[in-house]
Amino acid sequence: MKKKICILGSTGSIGTQALDVIQQHDDLYEAYVLTAYNNADLLIQQARRFQPEAVVIAKESNYPIVKEAMADLPIKVYTGAEALCQVVQDDNVDIVLASMVGFAGLEPTIAAIKAKKAIALANKETLVVAGDLITRLANEHQVPILPVDSEHSAIFQCIEPGNKIDKILLTCSGGPFRHFTKEQLAHVTKDDALAHPTWNMGAKITIDSATLMNKGFEVIEAKWLFGVTPDKIQVVVHPQSVIHSAVQFEDGAVKAQLGVPDMRLPIQYAFSYPRRLPLSGDRLDLFKLKDLTFEQPDTNRFRCLSLAYESIRQGGNMPCIVNAANEVANRAFIEDKIGFERIADIIEDTMVHVDHTLDSTLSTYLATDREARRYASTLL
Repeated sequence: MKKKICILGSTGSIGTQALDVIQQHDDLYEAYVLTAYNNADLLIQQARRFQPEAVVIAKESNYPIVKEAMADLPIKVYTGAEALCQVVQDDNVDIVLASMVGFAGLEPTIAAIKAKKAIALANKETLVVAGDLITRLANEHQVPILPVDSEHSAIFQCIEPGNKIDKILLTCSGGPFRHFTKEQLAHVTKDDALAHPTWNMGAKITIDSATLMNKGFEVIEAKWLFGVTPDKIQVVVHPQSVIHSAVQFEDGAVKAQLGVPDMRLPIQYAFSYPRRLPLSGDRLDLFKLKDLTFEQPDTNRFRCLSLAYESIRQGGNMPCIVNAANEVANRAFIEDKIGFERIADIIEDTMVHVDHTLDSTLSTYLATDREARRYASTLL
């Protein structure tokens, strides 16, 4: 019987690649629910191609467009944030691919966990914002959380049940500015930042990669996924993006996962775990590799990484504060309202001025997110 998959964020980079995986293995998987926030045109194209049971367009003003386009098909059409939380609970859904961007993915993921759905997690902000809550709920409802981020999928593929992790080596391309001086960073533009050297991602994640905040979020995500303390997670700049991450064990052995930069592989592995399936595409050719190089990240030039480490050391709602401030600053940079280096300034200032608490309830995270966004917006 086919596994029925609900894709939260089907029009984004992860969602579109997930549909390619489903298409390659249409004897095993079915795109059962597709959702998008704003991209009605692409959602309509996907729905007509994959014939899901239902679609959700979260932006309510786009509902009439999608509804009319689906009028000749037996596809249910819903709208609004609440609908996202409802469709993941459908009895027929087997796997929820959480690939929405940002804080918006938190509540639908919680709803899916409570409905005992397997979670293929691409929305790292869910664990950044509410890692303690999410892991407790996953344990309580006995729900697997299967990582889709390439680095966390690599770690997942390397770990050995029963053998203790001594250190996680979390690789990082370094982004487009790894050789820039502070003076040069003061003058970079959004177009410069969106030109990622190795990965094809959405705008928000690409900017986060340029500031290294994306890597900071991945440190926090790794802490919750693999039960290690932040001091056991070492970020390693590896510009070639061939080693996707590695694990060092107590005896000193290091196991790494290598491959070409193709997000379809971790998506497919999350769907098929513990099986491996054929996947079309390029293959890693070791004979064509000239160099594999490694550097320490410079947290003086890229302060967002150190701010992320500091937030998880403080714990509680501090990572939630950092995420909210980063979303505000990231969007402001994309809209040409602030310069590149102001992103870290806004996050750091917000960390100081928004109340810190160790409470880990959903209501606390929702209130923290609202207050941090409000304060960060005053700094633009």
